[in-house]
Formats: sequence, C-alpha cells, structure tokens
Amino acid sequence: MEIMRVKDELVCTRRVEGLKAASLRVLESQAGKLLVATDPVGAPIGKWVITTSGSAARLAMPDVKIMTDLTICGIIDNWSE
Repeated sequence: MEIMRVKDELVCTRRVEGLKAASLRVLESQAGKLLVATDPVGAPIGKWVITTSGSAARLAMPDVKIMTDLTICGIIDNWSE
C-alpha cells in the first residue's frame, strides 16, 4: 500500500465495459508521479489516501470484476508530509 494525494476527479464518459461506472481520481504519489485510481470511498480533492495496487486493487472494489490496478482503500484523517 502507498500514501498518495487526490489531485482531481477524472470524468470519462467513454470507457471500456470493464470499468463500469467506477469513480476515478487523479492521484499524485509522494515522488510527484500522476496516476489514475478507482475510488470506492469517495475521497475528496486534496485529501491524503492509502491505495492498493495490482490484483489486490480489484479485490478492494465492491465488484471484483471492475478492471483496475490501483484503488483507493481509505482516506487518511491526519497526515503531515
């Protein structure tokens, strides 16, 4: 798992069927890399979150059939970089 910051919401009206209607967020890693993650928890912009990647990312989604390799697992209440 990694700690990342939510930079923005990502809206995609055209997507592959495997993404279904999953909410997407743009995340920034602590190294400054931008990534896209599915967001089953509703993380707001600017919050620090914990993420899981790889096959565990699908298992963190309510529907394990959703195609993802990065998922937000929780919103961090208190974190100082």
